[in-house]
Amino acid sequence: MHWTINLTGSLLLATFCLAADTQPASNGRCILSSPVTHSDWMVRKPAPKWGPEGVHQILDRCREAGLRRVYWRCFDGGRGLYPSRLLEPLHGFDEDNYHRGRDSEWLLEVLKPLDWGAFDAFKEAIDYGHKIGIEVHAWLSINEDDHAWGLISRFSRQHPELRWVRRDGRPFRSQLSFAFPAVREYKLALLREILAYRPDGIFFDWIRTGDVRDGPQTDAEGIAIHGYEQPNIEVLRSKYGLEATAVSNHDERWIRIRVEPQTVFMRDAAALIRKTDPKMPITALVHHPWGYRGGPNETPYKDCRNGLLLDVRRWATDRLVDEFIPAGYYRGDGNAEKAYRWLQEETQGKARVALFGWIASPDQFAADTQLVRRLGAPELLLWESDYLGLPPAKADLISVMAPYAQTPAKKDK
Repeated sequence: MHWTINLTGSLLLATFCLAADTQPASNGRCILSSPVTHSDWMVRKPAPKWGPEGVHQILDRCREAGLRRVYWRCFDGGRGLYPSRLLEPLHGFDEDNYHRGRDSEWLLEVLKPLDWGAFDAFKEAIDYGHKIGIEVHAWLSINEDDHAWGLISRFSRQHPELRWVRRDGRPFRSQLSFAFPAVREYKLALLREILAYRPDGIFFDWIRTGDVRDGPQTDAEGIAIHGYEQPNIEVLRSKYGLEATAVSNHDERWIRIRVEPQTVFMRDAAALIRKTDPKMPITALVHHPWGYRGGPNETPYKDCRNGLLLDVRRWATDRLVDEFIPAGYYRGDGNAEKAYRWLQEETQGKARVALFGWIASPDQFAADTQLVRRLGAPELLLWESDYLGLPPAKADLISVMAPYAQTPAKKDK
């Protein structure tokens, strides 16, 4: 599920477009794609049917809109949207949860009878998607073990000692730290479960970061305030003879140490994916200098490396990720074009970059596709599919999306 601080009842995912190589399309059209959060769809009014028929309704609607790639959400906070052996499958919330006492409390009752452990929606999506010509990539919110709150993972609940830690020693409520080898192995085990389904790609969503009550997660300059876990502290001691509390939170040596565990994980994850299928594309949703979490003034990010401790440039250089998407949330004068251009520069042309857009209105779609044409973006990620609704909703938007997708890209002379 996805919520911002002012939740509207949506459970989040993203969409983007991939190119045949790292060079942008010259003057043609891009691929349209979108995320699918099955649990978000199930709280729409009207909702799809529960079971295979409902999965077909969702994917038929995506195809009708011209979407040829979807990112099917597999983790909802710390719960599985498939019959996982490692995660508790989504089947209701914890008693203490974000929605209780809010105007979104009604969705607790809507979702209560639905059991993703009893119905394998992910398998059905892959099988049916392939029948109707839609790629189904696995969307993994790899960097969170809760969502808002009330969906904490069993692993995080059982291992509070493996969570993020602040400079003053206070742990976060759910957020697991990749500095611990046990956490990296747990996350790799989740990836193995997903790879067994043989999806068309893996989409690592790094921007979702657990319990919203743990904000802010950066200081006023947008530097991460977490990473003060014991394994990182020991590296700082052994390498520089320094204590973490004796160096600035901004110290480049300390940032470099705190960044490394996420790169170690991505290297192991990429190796596992390549071993399963050398051609399977790896995508990452990341932040940029205008990004934020929980509200523009709550958790600002200086950039992805300093704010989220993700070394995007190195991931691209080491070929750990094939495609990147800049998240569509902006502070100040930020916008989709600035985020796209920044990520292009950060990845130095060594990975594809998609453009982030929104499913909103025909005018917004026209603006997004005009920007695609001007920038030469190979793919347009439209956030997110449940905003289309079931027919006859958004008929005006469908009427412009479908023809766009069906018109062949122009060729250079």
